[in-house]
Amino acid sequence: MRLEEDHSYRETPNRLKYMAEIRDVLGLDRNDLPEYTTIYKSFDRLKMWVWRVLLRGNAQQRPQSGHAALDSTFFDRRSASSYYRQRSGSDVQILKVTTLTDRDSLAVLDVHISARWKHDTKTGPQVVRRNADDLQSVAADKAFHNWVTKYEFYALGIEPLILQRGSRPLTLGHNALIRAKGYSQRWMAETSYSTTKRSHGDAVRALGWYRQFREIVLMFAISNIEPLCEPL
Repeated sequence: MRLEEDHSYRETPNRLKYMAEIRDVLGLDRNDLPEYTTIYKSFDRLKMWVWRVLLRGNAQQRPQSGHAALDSTFFDRRSASSYYRQRSGSDVQILKVTTLTDRDSLAVLDVHISARWKHDTKTGPQVVRRNADDLQSVAADKAFHNWVTKYEFYALGIEPLILQRGSRPLTLGHNALIRAKGYSQRWMAETSYSTTKRSHGDAVRALGWYRQFREIVLMFAISNIEPLCEPL
């Protein structure tokens, strides 16, 4: 609610006083609302795996195809934390986010966020591995390609729709086959990025990097929920 309505942490409890339906869902009494610091510190109390469960839980409210797109995008952290970065001696200005997106529903199933950019062949398998039981195929561009990744996907029972680099006839034939099997649906991941960033921006506001990670997960979680809230 805070992100959707663009409220500050201080404003949120005051707004809740006049939102009876939301209070009823949350089980909150009008005279017993949490302090804004309680809401703010919840980002610290909940571990990252809890935020991932939240993201996956609301993604499962939408139809799941078992076919996912793997891709990476970036979020700006400069505007929110210039003072923090100077004080802490950090020079990281951009966060790299690798996501796993259902190709039919556009729901983001899982994310990996890094301040120190790892290669896609390192982060991609990590995200897929956590969700292997629910996947049949994963489409990804050439940045995610190496033989170790492909073998791991096959071992998990997942078909890797990953393009190869090169211009040899064998490589061109392989890429043509991959496109015919559904690789073209990989753009669904970019559509989910566009939707999220249009609604919530492409920059994070929190000061600490760990809160920024949770903020990004929450952005994607809200984007998963929003289509379910649209009037029929």
